[in-house]
Amino acid sequence: MYDGSHPKDQALWSVTAPAAVQTDVLDGDCGFDVVIVGGGLTGLRAAITLAEAGSSVAVMDSRHIGYGASGRSGGQCNPIWRATPEELAAKYGQAQAERLVRTTLSCADDLFDDIRRFGIDCGAEQNGWYQAAHTRKAAAGLRRLGAAWQKAGAPIDVVKAPDLHERIGSKAYDFALRHEKGGFVQPLALTRGFAHRAKSLGVRLFENAPARQMERRAGLWRVSTDRGTLSAEKVVLATNGYTDALWPGLRRSILPMVSIAVATSPLSPELQASVLPGRVTFADTRLAIYFGRYDADNRLIFGCVGSNESVGSFGGHRRLRSGLLTVFPQLAGTSLDYTWMGRIAVTPDLMPHLHEPAPGVLAGLGYSGRGIAMTSVMGRCLAQRALGAKVDDLPFPVSPIETLSFHGVARNFIPLMAPAMSMLDRATVFQDRVMRRFS
Repeated sequence: MYDGSHPKDQALWSVTAPAAVQTDVLDGDCGFDVVIVGGGLTGLRAAITLAEAGSSVAVMDSRHIGYGASGRSGGQCNPIWRATPEELAAKYGQAQAERLVRTTLSCADDLFDDIRRFGIDCGAEQNGWYQAAHTRKAAAGLRRLGAAWQKAGAPIDVVKAPDLHERIGSKAYDFALRHEKGGFVQPLALTRGFAHRAKSLGVRLFENAPARQMERRAGLWRVSTDRGTLSAEKVVLATNGYTDALWPGLRRSILPMVSIAVATSPLSPELQASVLPGRVTFADTRLAIYFGRYDADNRLIFGCVGSNESVGSFGGHRRLRSGLLTVFPQLAGTSLDYTWMGRIAVTPDLMPHLHEPAPGVLAGLGYSGRGIAMTSVMGRCLAQRALGAKVDDLPFPVSPIETLSFHGVARNFIPLMAPAMSMLDRATVFQDRVMRRFS
């Protein structure tokens, strides 16, 4: 059995990613057509679209390219929303929902097409994603979700036990949706690949350049840092879970949750044949969601919800180990080599938000666990709007920034949310077992 020792507190992706792009040093004042704050997947994909259209672009990051969840997520491409097309229509209106649904149906293929077109070496595999129900109630919800998206044209299959047990190598679930277009990437490698592509198009990349202040002066937006100022007609804010007080209210419109993950040692061929055979990816319906996929070296990446920047706090290591063996008991005795975390932005409706709070200012954030697929959609969307696209032609609606009235209290209790959600998950699983026994 696993001896309980903690693996190295280091992101696997930083060890296996290709070399980082060489960036510029900001010293003084520079002018561009567009300045992008945030060097993650959203900002870089926006920069590529803008540069391809002939705009001069700068991308600035307070740390380094891919520092945030873009370089530390689980790397799974989960190309579907938690809401049905009908629910999206009720929320946004029919025309807007139709644009969003069309974009959603193509988002995974669009991402993997970008990877091939740009020649990015990021371990990309599109082998499908299993969305597994942890209780019968959750299965009923997935059944409705799958039927609604099938009707809209999504290639989704229903898979039940015992076939499901063989397909994912786990008896922890008896019902799942198989999303044909799902897959995974090495997220930091993808982010660096986007950065290399952006730089090849003339985009200037500035690291260790935290944006301290934004102000409008002489018809331009000026973004000040400790070592200089970037001026532009338009500014794109793409900071997601690391959003700060740069723009009023934006930080208080999302909750910065944490995703934590562990990487095993490379699995033997025998274990690979019994754990996620076919190198598919999976995620379940728990509140404190479990997810898993392989990397290029046949390590299993397994993750769940964490409490804060320290993976081990509030029982994080224990939840990872317990969850791993709950889903894949055949991995007992397998060593765990790495653990890490990434901060994600969660919105109240679990949908990304596109904002235009002032002329020339755009913001896109709040992927709520769908970042690998949807950051590219948002990045292109932000760029198109900056280039003059009409609001009615965009996949995401432009909405006002709405601050959460409970934001301050919620941020203080975020460290307790992961263990609380885990307790609720255990309670629902126990209740489901009792109901199965007496039904």
